[in-house]
Amino acid sequence: MGALVIRGIRNFNLENRAEREISKMKPSVAPRHPSTNSLLREQIIYPEVKGEIARKDEKLLSFLKDVYVDSKDPVSSLQVKAAETCQEPKEFRLPKDHHFDMINIKSIPKGKISIVEALTLLNNHKLFPETWTAEKIMQEYQLEQKDVNSLLKYFVTFEVEIFPPEDKKAIRSK
Repeated sequence: MGALVIRGIRNFNLENRAEREISKMKPSVAPRHPSTNSLLREQIIYPEVKGEIARKDEKLLSFLKDVYVDSKDPVSSLQVKAAETCQEPKEFRLPKDHHFDMINIKSIPKGKISIVEALTLLNNHKLFPETWTAEKIMQEYQLEQKDVNSLLKYFVTFEVEIFPPEDKKAIRSK
């Protein structure tokens, strides 16, 4: 419905508007400098010059057709630096504990761990800190010492605690 309205507005008085645009005065050529005017008047009296200006030189046109320009943009330094820094690690390892349905993960680069592995090692360290030390985690998952220390220091797993009601007025869960 809206297209009909817009088409009606667009085509309203179309012929009159077109006629008005056609009948407008065309822009005139910019005035020339007096010295240029005198040179042009001198050249107009020679008809061979007029013919020379209008004539197409086939030899020059053939030279122009033979010219082929092939250019390539220069590689920016940012792209070169990005290409150097984005190299994939050469060594990979298989993920540990396949019981979490890790279908998409085929191999993990050395020095990195998956989310499931991170949660597993954090939980193991929390439950058994004597056996799951930073050194054992570092050897087991092939990580660097500073990464393991930061992981154990700044990340903890989520823990839910349910406190028993202390008095009889507390709401009991059903």
